Amino acid sequence: MSKINEMRIDFMALPENEAFARVAVGAFMLPLNPTLEEMEDVKTAVSEAVTNAIIHGYENKGGMIRLSAELDEGGVIKMEIIDCGVGIEDVERAREPLYTSLPEMERSGMGFTVMESFMDSVTVLSRPGHGTTVRMEKKLGA
Repeated sequence: MSKINEMRIDFMALPENEAFARVAVGAFMLPLNPTLEEMEDVKTAVSEAVTNAIIHGYENKGGMIRLSAELDEGGVIKMEIIDCGVGIEDVERAREPLYTSLPEMERSGMGFTVMESFMDSVTVLSRPGHGTTVRMEKKLGA
């Protein structure tokens, strides 16, 4: 499919920027005329990925997050959330429901599960010491 639009924004890994990422991706996908449910699904998945980058990737110590997205003429939104934080030692384990690397913070361990339930595909690429990239896709109007 041919790309009809794309964007890329970099922002600081601050908790208040999770809402910024939600609004940005929501506004970006409007040309595809998503349903309210589709809009909330995408915004929630982005929120989870950004929150993971802030809390786990940068351990609440700051850094930069990149959110990139593209729309294609087939009604698909593709997104990447990238951090250059600590990375994930065991991606498969991190994707298990209820697993959290920070049990002392009473984290639910459901971030990747939420992303997977709302998106058509979720790919996680990570290398300890080098950061994490979360790629997500969703076909709108399916």
